[in-house]
Amino acid sequence: MHVRQLTPAIGAEISGVNLGDASRDSDLFAKIKAALLQHRVIFFRDQEITRAEHVAFARRFGDLEDHPVAGSDPEHPGLVQIYRNDKRENYENNYHSDGLWRETPAMGCVLRCIECPPIGGDTIWVNMVEAYKNLPDEIKQKIDGLSARSSIEHSFGAVMPPEARRKLAAANPPAEHPVVRTHPETGEKVLNVCSFTTNFVNFHTPENVRFGLDKTPGASHLLNYLLSQASIPEYQVRFSWRPNSVAIWDNRSTQHYAVMDYWPAPRKMERAAIIGDRPY
Repeated sequence: MHVRQLTPAIGAEISGVNLGDASRDSDLFAKIKAALLQHRVIFFRDQEITRAEHVAFARRFGDLEDHPVAGSDPEHPGLVQIYRNDKRENYENNYHSDGLWRETPAMGCVLRCIECPPIGGDTIWVNMVEAYKNLPDEIKQKIDGLSARSSIEHSFGAVMPPEARRKLAAANPPAEHPVVRTHPETGEKVLNVCSFTTNFVNFHTPENVRFGLDKTPGASHLLNYLLSQASIPEYQVRFSWRPNSVAIWDNRSTQHYAVMDYWPAPRKMERAAIIGDRPY
């Protein structure tokens, strides 16, 4: 197994490994997991594995989650088919961590390319540990102890008819999480807001708000500033897909952005997301 680091901040490409074998080999899986914790997102080429092997490998990390909108492959529960064609859908082209709108967002994901355009359709990943680490001290102090609400309703639900949107929101109520979470395996502090985040829930305190007039601009400007940190190139790696390429990322310490510059060419991806823990 050869590991080639891609940027100083995040990402490595691993060769000499078949993930189908790793689904059955505990020692090999342990090496891959160690590389994931170190590099946060790892990439593999030429993985001609079956869907059953894809699911089996992902399940080495933990149980798989379903998606309330996309659904799963009926023969392989937990394997979500993200197929894009001539219908333009702008869901993935924003910086996000998967499922922050859940009480327990995904621990990580295993994404395999089935079909992709010859040019375009890259994905960007961001190291949100670095994003937090490099915040000014006064911002770190201001967000210490803050919590924020994230929702599926204003993202996936936005294009739905009102009744369907209300049903989606009722089944998946907004989740409240710390703005700065602790990585459960490494102990690192992680900036934990993304495009699913709608508002702070405990900003309106005497320290932050002199008069009610202070609340909206103060909270909005701070949230927008925090969201913008994911767009800093020094924290990023960009990956160009080929069929049978696989990306595995630690969703607890990263965000990602699927670049939608390929329309109307098809782009077919299959993703297994691992159920995570409640952020603290």
